[in-house]
Order: sequence, then structure tokens, then C-alpha cells
Amino acid sequence: MHAKFKVGDRVRWNSEAGRVSGRIVKVHTENVDYKGYTHHATAEEPQYEIKSDKTDHIAMHKGAALHKIARLARRATTAPQRHRFSS
Repeated sequence: MHAKFKVGDRVRWNSEAGRVSGRIVKVHTENVDYKGYTHHATAEEPQYEIKSDKTDHIAMHKGAALHKIARLARRATTAPQRHRFSS
């Protein structure tokens, strides 16, 4: 069984153009027609609708093709430090 993902998860997958990353916007648990093709989905093997980070393109993939991207810890925002050179 493959990992289950949920709406909002950041994932990556391989495409013809290389690695792509995006955010899951919808989980389909029933067959869905998309771009002229029926994507088969069940509760056990859902199809994930993903919006690309770079192009806003929408892709549809099963969980086996996806890898979850770990969330990065947010850094505290600080002003850039200025370097002082002695003269």
C-alpha cells in the first residue's frame, strides 16, 4: 500500500521535464475525467490533483508516483547584518 496524502501536502514527482513539485489541491476517490482521459481512483488508491509550484499547471497522479516534501522550519526574520571593515 502506498502513502496517503491529504490536501495541502507538498509533494514532488518525476515528469518528462524532470522533477516537479507542487501542492495537493484535491483527493479523488472515484473515477474522474480529466483532460480527455478517465483517471481510475478508489478510496484505497486515490488520484491526487496537484498544482505545480512553478507553472500553476494542474497534474493528476496516484500516490505511487508522489514523494512527500518535508516542511521546512520557518526562520525568524531578521534584518541583514552589515559588515564593518576597519580602516
